[in-house]
Amino acid sequence: MGTQAEVDKEIGMLLEEMERLGEKGADGKIKCKFGALIKDDRCSNIFEAIVGTLRAAKKQKIITFEGQMLLSPTHDNVD
Repeated sequence: MGTQAEVDKEIGMLLEEMERLGEKGADGKIKCKFGALIKDDRCSNIFEAIVGTLRAAKKQKIITFEGQMLLSPTHDNVD
């Protein structure tokens, strides 16, 4: 995926897009559907490998989602 600085930059951009496309839950955390990220034109232009960026963010415990990997359309409704 790249150097740690590049990974951190991509994760930062991912968080911005999740805020833009998601909504704040009662717990104050942003919830964003995987399908919203995958189907968004802006995200498609920003991220070469959004699944890899999601996995990197999960590995660093910045985001959470069920399972090891998300695939479209199977996981489009996963927060």
